[in-house]
Amino acid sequence: MEAGQSRQVAPSYLHWSIFNTAQNANSVGETAQAKDASRTAKILNIVALVCGIIFITIFIALKAIQ
Repeated sequence: MEAGQSRQVAPSYLHWSIFNTAQNANSVGETAQAKDASRTAKILNIVALVCGIIFITIFIALKAIQ
């Protein structure tokens, strides 16, 4: 990195995942709701992963074209 340039840090959503996990753990006795919330969290994490991979692929392709 050249002098005078700053590096941006990618945002981390780890705290959201931990919060969602804790919320699911608090649902003891509400098994159906906990399973539904767990399934939703899983789907959202997969969607986020796929979107990230697509974004990175597009970014690399655009940088390669330049």
